[in-house]
Amino acid sequence: MTEAEKIRWFRQVSKSITARCLDAGANLQWLQEQMHPYLSVTMHDEAEAIGSLAIQMPYLKRNKRLVLRDTDKTLILARLNQPGSLYRTLRLLREREISYAQFTHSYAPVPGIGEELELQRFEFDRRTAEEVLNAGEVRIPKRLHREIRTALKAHYPDYDFSRFDKELRLVWINNETYVRHSPPRRVAQILWLYHQAVQSGGVFFDAEPAEEILDQPEYRILFAAGNPPQLDFLQQVMEVYNRLGLGIKRSYCLTIHNGIHPYFLGTFYLRGGGKTLLTRDGFLYNQLEQELFNTQILSTASESYQRFVATGSMNGIDAALVNAFAGFCHTTLAHNQPDRFGYEEVERAFTSDLEMTLRLVALFRTRFEPQLPDRDEHYRRECAELKQAISDYNTGHAYLDGIRRTVFNCCLLFITHTLKTNFFVNEKHALAFRLDPGYLDRLGPEFTADLPPERPFRVTFFYGRHGCGYHIGFSDIARGGWRTVLAKNRDDFITSANTLFRENYVLAHTQHLKNKDIYEGGSKMVVALDAADLDNPETVTRRLYKLQYGFIQAFLDIFVTEDGKARDPRVVDYYGEDEPIELGPDENMHDEMVELIARISAKRGYLLGPGVMSSKRFGINHKEYGVTSTGVITFAEITLQQLGIDMRKDAFSVKLTGGPGGDVAGNGLRLLLERCPQVQIRLILDGSGALVDPAGADREALAQVVLKSDIDGFDPQALHDGGMMIFRSQTKKDGLRELYRKVSRTDGELVEEWITVDEFYREFNSLVFKVEADLFIPAGGRPETIHAGNWQQFLPGGTPSARAIIEGANSFITPEAREKLQAEGIIIMRDASANKCGVISSSYEIIANLLLTEKEFFANKDAYVGDVLEILEKRAADEARLIFRRYDEYSGSRSYTDISAGLSREINEHYARLFRYFQDRPELASRPLYRRALLAHLPRILRETPRYRKRIGSLPPKYQAAILASEIASSLVYQQDREADYEQMLNGHLQRHFSA
Repeated sequence: MTEAEKIRWFRQVSKSITARCLDAGANLQWLQEQMHPYLSVTMHDEAEAIGSLAIQMPYLKRNKRLVLRDTDKTLILARLNQPGSLYRTLRLLREREISYAQFTHSYAPVPGIGEELELQRFEFDRRTAEEVLNAGEVRIPKRLHREIRTALKAHYPDYDFSRFDKELRLVWINNETYVRHSPPRRVAQILWLYHQAVQSGGVFFDAEPAEEILDQPEYRILFAAGNPPQLDFLQQVMEVYNRLGLGIKRSYCLTIHNGIHPYFLGTFYLRGGGKTLLTRDGFLYNQLEQELFNTQILSTASESYQRFVATGSMNGIDAALVNAFAGFCHTTLAHNQPDRFGYEEVERAFTSDLEMTLRLVALFRTRFEPQLPDRDEHYRRECAELKQAISDYNTGHAYLDGIRRTVFNCCLLFITHTLKTNFFVNEKHALAFRLDPGYLDRLGPEFTADLPPERPFRVTFFYGRHGCGYHIGFSDIARGGWRTVLAKNRDDFITSANTLFRENYVLAHTQHLKNKDIYEGGSKMVVALDAADLDNPETVTRRLYKLQYGFIQAFLDIFVTEDGKARDPRVVDYYGEDEPIELGPDENMHDEMVELIARISAKRGYLLGPGVMSSKRFGINHKEYGVTSTGVITFAEITLQQLGIDMRKDAFSVKLTGGPGGDVAGNGLRLLLERCPQVQIRLILDGSGALVDPAGADREALAQVVLKSDIDGFDPQALHDGGMMIFRSQTKKDGLRELYRKVSRTDGELVEEWITVDEFYREFNSLVFKVEADLFIPAGGRPETIHAGNWQQFLPGGTPSARAIIEGANSFITPEAREKLQAEGIIIMRDASANKCGVISSSYEIIANLLLTEKEFFANKDAYVGDVLEILEKRAADEARLIFRRYDEYSGSRSYTDISAGLSREINEHYARLFRYFQDRPELASRPLYRRALLAHLPRILRETPRYRKRIGSLPPKYQAAILASEIASSLVYQQDREADYEQMLNGHLQRHFSA
């Protein structure tokens, strides 16, 4: 370019600038006239950005967007209002957490372009829980405080003003600028919306007329969600409006954190057609409410969303149901055949055949649509036709057709055996399906051969946006813990989901064997949570709470009853009875959620109230009182007696898995140190590492970590010669290699070294097998650690490394491995016997909840807990002695664990028969003889205090029948004198049939 050409080019640029500057005034005037009057309020701090827009606006004709501001915390864009314009922006932002979003459209096309202007503003300045909780004192100007309060009184008089200062402070901490510069009416609206979301259980929706600032009326949609899905949530919400044909003209969305989790607070404005929304319970209102609430359940990453919803083939509500179908079929089929029925293969069965999928959805709707006329006739016809269609399914791909027929048949069984569901409850947070377990026998042995042969009383399937799970119970009144498996990557989640049902089934069955001493049968709830896309501990915890909160709300949607039927009329109930289900805290159930679940249950009117979940506040803290370990150590003491060892005075050695800071292992160690002056603790292994000391861990050093920390907190200086520690929690990098710390003492010297990953895990995984001790107590660790493929490692050199095993942890040893080890002369006291005292204690918490007020419980807690601990020791000792007595009776022909399982089945069979008997004859509970049996089950303070004893008659008849059945069933077995019982039975028979 010549010098003259350069000069001409710069003149052209100068003319363009001059022209744009001359046009800017007119453009600014157009913005003032054609944008909503709130523009000057919401963009008051962005005059520079609006000035830039006024200058650049004509360039929108040739540019996709104009960037008016782009910083770490703010992005302001202008673009033409075209289909998908907002989605495209939100897609670009999906990896960022939006704290505030607003967009607004012009009322007229941009001059010279012919399309409306869309102005978008996003802020990325979310507060964390820590920032909110540690915010300290804030000073809100008195004028603002007064004006906002006045606006609340004028527009939302039903607001709970006792919460005003607290909630205004919360919004101020999250976004001070918003409170300072928004009109008081807008801040009042946000406070009311947040308050409604909290009061409504985490989600809220409403539609109302907005102020008529313009000559055309506007309509306001209010939507709030507690702990919303991360990242692309706003994009999903806007897709709902677009799919329903609701043209949003402007929107203001604020996300605040309340110190526990965030709340999404959105206000959306539309014109014209919005009037139809004001007809509450009308089709559009109901459809929008369902779709917005369904964003809590339907993942935008799912194939059903991508293939069906995004293409307009299916609504979001049905797509969530299809995801639940896929989740159920996968977990039902994959535990036995994971290769044939992997999740992708099952999901593909539904996504590859839209017609079949829609027919399955339609059948489900026919079965459960509330107030559907002629339901039975339609359902029978559709069910028969669909069954035939599945039987005839043939696309010419034999292998795939076989898989898909099996999947569709499984889905059909799911539909036909579901007895009630919350699918038609709009404000649900997750889906729940209570099933008749008869479907398991219809599946056939091909898919059930790996399960215990006994069938459960109920199966309930739960499905949420980021996980699924089951509650499986083996009796009407049932209790057992709620475990959440946290998958940190997608492979972990699929692996967990593959075996989820079997793991749950086995745990529930084991729990049922364990619960033989109490009136509740066994159950378990196991949930798999997908946290693969998260790497921040706070967001992982938020998702965990979201899943657990959603599942307990779904649980209550179907199990809160009135006169036996589901109370919510939107739940069609084919079962029609109250279902007393008691949950308990297990893996990844934090104290905050335990207390919240108890409160929610009481608020929603579940028949057990706060007793649905064992609470640390109103209960017996297992770790504080060592209730589970009380039984484990009682079994250990009686077992050692069989080996000729008196643990209270003789020397003996122990190896143990589980953290010394945890409940079972920690209290087990505490009781051993308190009761056994000569015990040697030779191995402690937990998730943080391992301690090995052939001379026994130093008692003083061990006391410093018991019930306080993991084993990596033990002082290596206290090691004896030959002792060593390896640390899973202490690593360093050597180039690309990760090294683990190892400390050992040799010839009085402490030596530190760093070992490779292979060396660490080779040693870590072998310690359970090779360290020698009289007694092994697995009190922590993953199920099936010792199994059919590795049990022989427990016999290094052909000799068992422990003479006896007391299972403090559930399913640590597989049944086959147990039998093999016992055949080698090892005594094993299985989990259902040895660690049963934890669940017995939890049962007595529920009894306290049913018979005592909170004030009475705390006033008498020490006495009550003391009574319960006495009961626990007796129950454990009774069973341990009976197992050894039966072993001698059988002359060793039956294993200890087989005898234990037999005792459980014997007691449970008595219980089942007695429970039915007493349910049919409720008047028996008030007769003196039966009354004494019922009282015998209770702690002494309830039996012997007249005002408490009188309350027993007010227990629900089902509970009285269950307690009577439990006490009599266990006493029939534990106190059994076979010769005397046989003689009494013979005499009774002769008197009835041969008396004169």
